[in-house]
Amino acid sequence: MRLAALRQRNWLILHDVDSLCDAPGTHQIDPDLFTRDYWCERGLIVGEAPGRGSSLFLQATPTEQWVLRPYRRGGMAAKLSEKRYLWTGAERTRAFRELRLTAKLFEQGLPVPRPVASCVTHYGLTYEAALITVRIAGAKAFAELLVNDLADEALLKRVGAMIYSFHQAGLDHVDLNARNILIDPTGEPWLIDFDRCRLRSPGKWGKENLERLERSIKKFTEAPFMPIIYKGYRC
Repeated sequence: MRLAALRQRNWLILHDVDSLCDAPGTHQIDPDLFTRDYWCERGLIVGEAPGRGSSLFLQATPTEQWVLRPYRRGGMAAKLSEKRYLWTGAERTRAFRELRLTAKLFEQGLPVPRPVASCVTHYGLTYEAALITVRIAGAKAFAELLVNDLADEALLKRVGAMIYSFHQAGLDHVDLNARNILIDPTGEPWLIDFDRCRLRSPGKWGKENLERLERSIKKFTEAPFMPIIYKGYRC
């Protein structure tokens, strides 16, 4: 994976050269690429994910779909500004940090979506941002499988083993929940959404990640699934 940065006027784009070169001439590296209007005008929006910011599913090439996710605030901060963040430098923006972290995890062979590009638009003391990653074909949220009682013991153990592999790599996933775990058509789990996540030395954060996941699972099912996930985690 080769990351390159572009800068013009008040915008900056960090992108994976190889991802955008797979379909030369199809899409220009430009801030418009990170807007709903760009994809809507071309009839290439194929779906939308639930949640804050409304991530869009895009038919980027005939054989590959992307996910466009704008950064949006939640809670009390959203009352001040839903999509503006304090500017402290390009490399400290949430978009650049998440793309670089996702690229690092991807290069280690961990099950994460391939990052495509991130865009930051700078407005004096603030900025707005968006991120594009490759969509995992045919994947469903772990939460959806829980609601429909489709998570068997083998899958739960694979989820535990997947989380363990990330913890071994030092990833503190600050929003580990059942919606941020995807299951592909072969039954393999993937992890997504690394906003505000970071690599750390071993510590109590690993236990806190799992406790957060447990609270999330309880929102979708009353079944005692965490002991089985822990079995996979400890294998």
